[in-house]
Amino acid sequence: MAAKKEKTVAVQQTVSAGYVPTLKKTYKEQIVPALTKQFSYSTVMQVPKLVKITINEGVGDATADKKIVEEAATELSAIAGQKAVITTSRKDISNFKLRKGMPIGAKVTLRDVKMYEFLERLIRVTLPRIRDFNGIAEKMDGQGNYTLGLKEQIIFPEIDIDKNPRIHGLEITFVTTAKTDEEAYALLKEFGLPFKKHNK
Repeated sequence: MAAKKEKTVAVQQTVSAGYVPTLKKTYKEQIVPALTKQFSYSTVMQVPKLVKITINEGVGDATADKKIVEEAATELSAIAGQKAVITTSRKDISNFKLRKGMPIGAKVTLRDVKMYEFLERLIRVTLPRIRDFNGIAEKMDGQGNYTLGLKEQIIFPEIDIDKNPRIHGLEITFVTTAKTDEEAYALLKEFGLPFKKHNK
């Protein structure tokens, strides 16, 4: 019986270990060849990669009620599919009644499988839920990374507005290995991020 149980566990581990997210396959099979051609890379090692996605949820009311931060962390965990951590202030800011070490929001960092799964949900499910959506701004940070600001966390289907009516903003940062903003933009566009179209 024990041997049979061990074999079953081994099979389950093999199946989960072999799982490859759709966008990871897309990167290898479509994006790498496309960018190699676009930028004339001499080797696939030069093709930029998406390294991680960090999601930050700041909570302005947190200084008055710590429970709000805990709710934000729970929300962010549901959105990301991974446990979020509570962030704290780095210094005292008297104007905002903020002391160093006080909880002010929540953060989660996604890599590999969780990163690709979140990106796919963001592109195919979440962003299309924004009312009158016409694309996202294309301004990079000058270092090959991109930060997307969202005004309301309730656009994510994982959030139940009836359970928590508070509205918070989110910042989603895409960290890449791209050496230029042009390459980072091309990479994220190939993944399917819906950047605004400009009329020529």
